[in-house]
Amino acid sequence: MAYLDILKSYNLSTVDWLFVGFAVFLLGISKSGIKGIGIIIVVIMAFVFGEKASTGILLPQLICADILAVTYYNSHAQWKYIKILLPWMIIGVLVGVWIGNDISETLFKRLMAVIILASVVIMFVMENRKSKQIPTNTWFSSGTGFLTGFTTMIGNLAGPISNIYFLAMRFPKNEFIGTAAWLFFIINVFKLPFHMFVWNTVSKESLILNAVLIPVVTTGFFLGVYIVKFISNINYRRFILFVTALGGIIMLFR
Repeated sequence: MAYLDILKSYNLSTVDWLFVGFAVFLLGISKSGIKGIGIIIVVIMAFVFGEKASTGILLPQLICADILAVTYYNSHAQWKYIKILLPWMIIGVLVGVWIGNDISETLFKRLMAVIILASVVIMFVMENRKSKQIPTNTWFSSGTGFLTGFTTMIGNLAGPISNIYFLAMRFPKNEFIGTAAWLFFIINVFKLPFHMFVWNTVSKESLILNAVLIPVVTTGFFLGVYIVKFISNINYRRFILFVTALGGIIMLFR
């Protein structure tokens, strides 16, 4: 009964529950490998719970979906690239924790939208040129890693940035998914204590809410796995580029 009282304390209407369920379902699909729809999830959760509170409510669901993803795609992870990005992502997370309460959300979102859209344009140019060259510049990997860590801490908005990096590395579909799965599982677990003890956005109440939603994210994940099998590597890259660009536009005008 106490659990029901905690759920009722959120004062969610039937429509709110439908939106939250839909967002978590999309999260499961996203973590299965259908990347680029994360911005839609963030927008829905922020609409229901508020900007900062939604980051903490979403985080345990992200970790739950990450566990499913690393279990399913474990053999495809490219640890060389995880080791390159992870230190810079950790720095980005720490900076995000430090200034997360002070940065203007409007300025942040506009800046990220411009970076994302500019990156997508660059990737479209590279795709049209059929270039097989993989970026080796240290600034590219360190800058991408830092921005990924910073944006994932501030608002779980790292997807578009990391997508650009993995596309630039020209990963096949399964390597893309497996590497991203492990990278974000590690960094999301790293973020958890900061949400619990610094920002206070993860609590016993939010964890109970998350527990109720686990079947929804699991269903979304396995449906996504089924869909991914039918997408070729070429169409997968095109889909990621298109949805990433759409996410940048949504962020810009939201």
